[in-house]
Amino acid sequence: MTVNKDQVAGLLLAAGGGRRLGGRPKALLSHRGRPLVEHAVAVLRAGGCTRIHVVLGAGADAVREQAALPGCVLVDNPRWEEGMGSSLRAGLDSLAGTVARAALVSLVDQPGIGSEAVGRILAAYQDEKSLISAAYEAVRGHPVLFGAAHWAGIAATATGDRGARAYLKEHAEAITLVECGDVARPYDIDTTEDLVHLE
Repeated sequence: MTVNKDQVAGLLLAAGGGRRLGGRPKALLSHRGRPLVEHAVAVLRAGGCTRIHVVLGAGADAVREQAALPGCVLVDNPRWEEGMGSSLRAGLDSLAGTVARAALVSLVDQPGIGSEAVGRILAAYQDEKSLISAAYEAVRGHPVLFGAAHWAGIAATATGDRGARAYLKEHAEAITLVECGDVARPYDIDTTEDLVHLE
């Protein structure tokens, strides 16, 4: 069976308000001369995602004005302050009714994860029952891929900043782990000390 990778939509969670960064929206932090959200979208594209949905929250209007995101579906999450779970739900909702049969989820504040990791996760996709996670020395991390068969269960349990953690823990035996530690570094940009990772 030929697997159609076009069935996998890139889903970028970029709604964070950067509370520990003085309230600067993470999407607009500068990295390599452009907003972090542009970098993250470019990584998804280079990794093989042709359809990309970007969930915006903090500073959404400013992101629309300052970031060049052609071809992306921009999704507003008015409840972004509730945490990543609300953004994940908004993103999955935005894929309902599209041709997407899976969502490859990445986070805007992880610039150390590049296109090679995205490509590995995409290559492991089989069908809408797929549940795939990058691993770093066998520890689960991002990006993750959720087949459409899992969307309702994830949306029902995605609360606060936990995202899909509870669902993945409950379905651990079904997850395909793809080691990415040799091509990516899974640090987060959460505090001012972390800004050293940005160029």
